[in-house]
Amino acid sequence: MRLKTKLSLGTGFLFIAILISGILGILSIQQLKKDAELVLDNNYETLVYSTNMLQSLETLPQDSMARINFETQLSRQRANITEPGEARFTEELRIAYEGLFVDGQSADSLKAIIRNALVNINKVNQDAIFRKNLATEHNAEKFSTWLMIIFAVLVLLAFTLAVNFPNVISAPVKALSEGISAIVNKDYSKRIHLQQKDEFGDLANAFNTMAEKLDEYEHSNLARIKFEKSRIETIINQLNDGIIGLDENMRVLFLNKVSEGLLGLKEADITGKYAPDIAVKNDLMRTLLQDHAGGKELKIFANNKESYFQPDTFSVTNNEKTIGQVIVLRNITPFHELNEAKTNFIATISHELKTPIASIKMSAQLLTDERIGAVNKEQEDLVKSIHDDANRLLRITGELLNMSQVETGHIQLKLQPVAPELILDEAISAVQFLAQQKGITFHRHCLHHDRRIFADPEKTAWVLTNFLSNAVKYAPEHSIVDITTSLHDNHILFTVKDHGKGIDPQYLPRLFDRYFKVPGSQEKTGTGLGLSISKEFMEAQGGNVWAESRPGEGSIFGFSIPLS
Repeated sequence: MRLKTKLSLGTGFLFIAILISGILGILSIQQLKKDAELVLDNNYETLVYSTNMLQSLETLPQDSMARINFETQLSRQRANITEPGEARFTEELRIAYEGLFVDGQSADSLKAIIRNALVNINKVNQDAIFRKNLATEHNAEKFSTWLMIIFAVLVLLAFTLAVNFPNVISAPVKALSEGISAIVNKDYSKRIHLQQKDEFGDLANAFNTMAEKLDEYEHSNLARIKFEKSRIETIINQLNDGIIGLDENMRVLFLNKVSEGLLGLKEADITGKYAPDIAVKNDLMRTLLQDHAGGKELKIFANNKESYFQPDTFSVTNNEKTIGQVIVLRNITPFHELNEAKTNFIATISHELKTPIASIKMSAQLLTDERIGAVNKEQEDLVKSIHDDANRLLRITGELLNMSQVETGHIQLKLQPVAPELILDEAISAVQFLAQQKGITFHRHCLHHDRRIFADPEKTAWVLTNFLSNAVKYAPEHSIVDITTSLHDNHILFTVKDHGKGIDPQYLPRLFDRYFKVPGSQEKTGTGLGLSISKEFMEAQGGNVWAESRPGEGSIFGFSIPLS
C-alpha cells in the first residue's frame, strides 16, 4: 500500500468517526426534543385548560366573564384531544356545561358532572404524560447506550491508529537518516532494508542503489588515487625546491626530501603536528611562519655549501574557502652563483679597461698639443670625438666597478667628518663645464655652514655629481638649478631641483632600480645604473635617497647623510 493511501485512510477514518459521532448526537437530541414537544403541546396544555375551566366553574352561570373564559378553554380542549377516552370525557363536559343554561336543571349536579369530567380528562393526560416520560427515558437510555458503544469503538480504533501510524512514518525516516549518516562517514557498505511497498520502500531501494554505486566507485578509484598520490610524491621529492604542506589548522601535511634536509626533521616525525609548536624549536620553521618574512631570500647551509632560497607561501582554496597552505623554498643558489660570476667578470673587465681607456684619453689630449704638431679642423673634431668617447667609457667602467662593489656587498667606505660645502664644491666643479655649455646657473642654498656630516667624501660627492649631471641634462638651456642643504632629524639633506619637463609619477617608484630608464628619455648613452648606485652608496652610509617630480614642473632629487 502506498504511503499516500495510508495517509488518506487514516485521515478518512478520523473524518468518518467525527461525522458518525456528530450525526448520532444530533439525532438523539432531535428525538428527545420531539418527545418533549409532544408532552408540552398535547398533554400539558390540556391540564392548563382543565385548571382554567375549574377556576371559572365556581362563578358560573352568573359571571359573564367566567362564562366567556370557560367556553374559550372548552373550545381549545376540544381542539386538543390526543389521548384515548379524552374525547368522551370532553363531550360529557360539553353537555353538562350547556345544561347549566337550560331552565329546570340542577346547577349543582351539573357542576359535579363537569368536575368529574375535568378530573377524568386530567387523569387521562397525566397518565399519558407518565407514559410518554417512560418512553422518553427509554429512548434516551437507548441512544446513550448506542453512543457509548460507538464512542468506545471509535476511541479504540483511534488509539490503535495513534499508536501504530506514527511508527509507519518514523521508522523508515530513522532508517534513512542512519543510512545517510553512514554515507557521510564514507561507509558505503550500509544498506536499508524496508519491507514496504510504498514511497519509503522506493526511497530505500534508490538509497541502496546509490550506496552500491558509491562503493563501486570508491574501490575502483582507490588504486588509481594511490598511484596518482605516489607519482605526485615522487615528483615533489625530485624537485630541488623545498615544499611544506599545511592544512587549514596549520598542521603539517607533508614535506619533501629537500625540506627535510633544510629543517633537519623527518616527515614521519612531524606529520600531523601543529606547525607553530614545531617552530618553537626550529629556527627555519619559525622564520617561514612569521608574517614579516615577506619573501626575503634566506641563506642556508645546504649541500655542503652556503645556499640561497626564496620563500613563497601559497593559499590552497576550494570554493573560495582556504583549506591549507603550501610553503615553497625556491633554490636560487645557481642564480646567485651566476650573478656572482657576472659581477666578478664585470669588475675584472671594467678594471682592465680603465688603463687602456685612460691611455686613449691621454693620447687624444696629446694630439691637441701644438708642440707635437698642428691639426686641421677635421682632425680636431675627430680628436674631440675620441676624447668624449673615452670620457664616456671611463664613466661607464666607473659605474660598473661601483656596481660590482654594491653587488658583492664590498662597498669600501672611508667615513670621516666633512663639511657639506666641500661636497658641493667638488660636485659643482665636476659638472661646471657641462652646465656652462647649456648656459645653466647653479644657485646654492647652504642653510648650515657650521655642521659636518660623517660620510665618505668621494662617494657622497659622486652621488651629488650624478644628481647634478642629470639635472643639467634635462634642464632647459639658460635655466637655474637649485642646490640646497638643510638640517632635519640629525641629518643633512642635499636636494637638487631643476625646472625641466619633469617625470611621470608612475615611474618614480622605479627610478632607483638597476638599469631602469624613463621611457621617452632623450638620454641614449647612460647605463641606468647611476641612481641605483647612488641609493646603495647612501644606504651604506646610513642615509637615504628620494625623488619628487610633476610633469611640467621639474624634478627634485635628494639624499640624507647623518651628522658627524
